[in-house]
Amino acid sequence: MKNKGPLFVVFLLFAVLLSGCSPLTVLDPKGPVAKTQSDTIMFSVFVMAGILAVVYILYIYMLTKYRATKANEDYVPPHIEGSKWLELIWTIIPVIIVIVLSVVSVRSTAAVETTPKGYENEKPLVIYASSSNWKWHFSYPEEGIETVNYVNIPTNRTVEFRLYSYGPITSFWIPQLGGQKYAMSDMVTKLRLVAEHADSYLGRNSNFNGKGYAQMEFEAQAMSPADYRKWVHDVKTTAPALTKEEFNTLLNTPFVGRKTYSSTHLSFSPPPMEGKDMSNMNMDHKTDEKDSSSSTKTDGMNMNHMDGMNMDSMNMDHTQHSNN
Repeated sequence: MKNKGPLFVVFLLFAVLLSGCSPLTVLDPKGPVAKTQSDTIMFSVFVMAGILAVVYILYIYMLTKYRATKANEDYVPPHIEGSKWLELIWTIIPVIIVIVLSVVSVRSTAAVETTPKGYENEKPLVIYASSSNWKWHFSYPEEGIETVNYVNIPTNRTVEFRLYSYGPITSFWIPQLGGQKYAMSDMVTKLRLVAEHADSYLGRNSNFNGKGYAQMEFEAQAMSPADYRKWVHDVKTTAPALTKEEFNTLLNTPFVGRKTYSSTHLSFSPPPMEGKDMSNMNMDHKTDEKDSSSSTKTDGMNMNHMDGMNMDSMNMDHTQHSNN
């Protein structure tokens, strides 16, 4: 009993510490993306646990079998040059383990970077999720609405979050729906998630970005398609419009509560790169229209201008010739 005392104390300490911890939400998936990642984590844990079990069993066996006692004080172990087969086995086994883990990781990474299986034939709901110190802005371009510090999504439909930042790099993460992805100021990254159960999920920034990092959380509310449509209709009919001045005030205010608007900031503050592309497309379109609608007029102006220049040149040459 005396030898078991330290182990019991360690076990009791872990039990006390873990009793105050919340459940690991990453291991409680509520969507296909999170389920793929959770299965990958558990598979890796079981493989590593198996490796540790083999190592500890061999360790205990060797300590027990070859321990020094008074009964074998004169024992001298035989000299062994080595076994090629044993060396080959304990070289191949780690290689196989690494290959298996690599294949599983690559396949799961490819799976979570595409549209979840079973939802390939439907159009995803696009939501722009932008961060600023220290809040989240969610813009719905299809619905023409915007929310701050909370996002509502329909169940059983792919939601494509397009992520960017108005400040330092942040990390968008809803643990029960999928893994995190960075939001940066000079590009838009995409994350596709599906919620298969109507519930409230905690979302947060998982990348430290300053003193307001701990408060940078939001609620992701998954609701039935009917309830989602009703919520969108209520927002359009009751919420105020988001003006440029109001949006600038939001960006400059460190901490704000939940807010809802019946318009988005995408029209006057478009996402990086996408906004440039949209501007270039509009400029090209306007240029094409101008060229196609006034080509005859432009050609006429060019001809008149050239004719005027030719006439002026002829008059100047005639005057100089007369003076000479």
